[in-house]
Amino acid sequence: MDETRTQREQRTQSAERRGAEAQSAEGQSAEGQSAEVRRRRGTALLGFSALCGLGVLCSLCVLVAVQAAQAPPTATVSMVGVSSEAAAFWSRWRGPSGQGLAADSGYVDRWSPTENVLWRAPVPGRGHSSPIVWKDRLFITTARGDGRVSMLAFNRADGKLLWEAVNPDRTPESLHQKNSPASATPTTDGERVYASFGNKGVIAVDFDGRVAWHRSLGTFNNYHGTAGSPLLYKNRLIVFEDHAGGAFIAALDTATGKTVWQTSRRGTVGWSTPIAIRAFDHDEIIVSSQSMVHAYNPDTGAELWTCRGNLFEVIPTPVVGHGLVFCSSGRAGPTLAIKPGGKGDVTHSHLVWQSPRGSPFVPSPLLYGDFLYLVNDMTSIATALNAATGEVLWQGRLGVATREGFSASPVGVDNKIFFTNDEGETFVLRAGATFDLLHVNRLNAQVLASPALVDRKWYFRTDRELLAIGGR
Repeated sequence: MDETRTQREQRTQSAERRGAEAQSAEGQSAEGQSAEVRRRRGTALLGFSALCGLGVLCSLCVLVAVQAAQAPPTATVSMVGVSSEAAAFWSRWRGPSGQGLAADSGYVDRWSPTENVLWRAPVPGRGHSSPIVWKDRLFITTARGDGRVSMLAFNRADGKLLWEAVNPDRTPESLHQKNSPASATPTTDGERVYASFGNKGVIAVDFDGRVAWHRSLGTFNNYHGTAGSPLLYKNRLIVFEDHAGGAFIAALDTATGKTVWQTSRRGTVGWSTPIAIRAFDHDEIIVSSQSMVHAYNPDTGAELWTCRGNLFEVIPTPVVGHGLVFCSSGRAGPTLAIKPGGKGDVTHSHLVWQSPRGSPFVPSPLLYGDFLYLVNDMTSIATALNAATGEVLWQGRLGVATREGFSASPVGVDNKIFFTNDEGETFVLRAGATFDLLHVNRLNAQVLASPALVDRKWYFRTDRELLAIGGR
């Protein structure tokens, strides 16, 4: 039977509806699939971004770590201090700080042969060792024309000579005209006073003037003679001698003088004094001498690290601060700023900065606050450097330009720097980032020794006498 028109139209509309529904379902399915794809792509992109962010973070961490390794440390390196009792006095070369800083304040900054002089006392013999102080005693060494060398003890209240302890050894030694058989500064632990006399050996003297022990360390082939001062470290006396006949560094037992350890060195000349530092988690003995700086284990004498850069002749004692060890060398040569704590040759890894010229030949540097102060004793020019970076802040002339005109090392107290030349002129500068010469004090006597500062009193040694200077 033929379909009616109405039936055919109904069937066509039904088919169209089914097709539209099918297309709608397919569209919804496609949209769902597209949304899923977009979701998955978004998740993947988020993961990739996270990985990239992590990579950047890791790179930043590495960069920060590298920069931290290259940057100078701040408060992790210091000079090994003296005992709490010794800190009140001036028991060693360059005082309780080991680097020329007074432990107290309130010192007069003006003097003359008469102004602010509390007492003066003649010194028998000849010598350039600097005075040290323990309680009411002041100690120096001296040499006589007949070959004797000895320790002298003075009452520091009035300058009275209390006793003289003579070294039994008279072995001769060849010396430079500015040197003497008694140039090394003694040191004390409050029980004994220790002094090094080069070819004449090392002695320990008790506070009553009796020689507790004497120890010969051999004869030394050093063309200017010997001059480095001994260092007390715990119950050991550290001495080193660089010379052409077999250089060494040694630790002696303070009670007996017997050798605890001895390590061979390669230097042929040298006159500096060793220092003991705390480097992060351990102690090191630092020796700045011919051509390089060495660090040693104070318990065994084993060499820990070396840093090249010194010149041939080295006299100044290193100073420490801002995480660095500062070493000057040569006749107006370089100053090195070294981060300690390394192993082997650290020249390329731990040398933070170096100044090319202008360093002292004889006097040691002074680190006072953020600044490193030097005097070029070949030209009488003082320099201040930023200790952390080596940047030159200022330079200024101190008196008449004189070759090798300064021997005493500078001291810092009351925010002032005191440089004393060989003619007994002390140039008083305000500490800081600008050159500010306040005035000049004159003793009218030769001064090669560095002063001691205790209880607001200065103790100077001239070529003839001891002077106590202070307010009345």
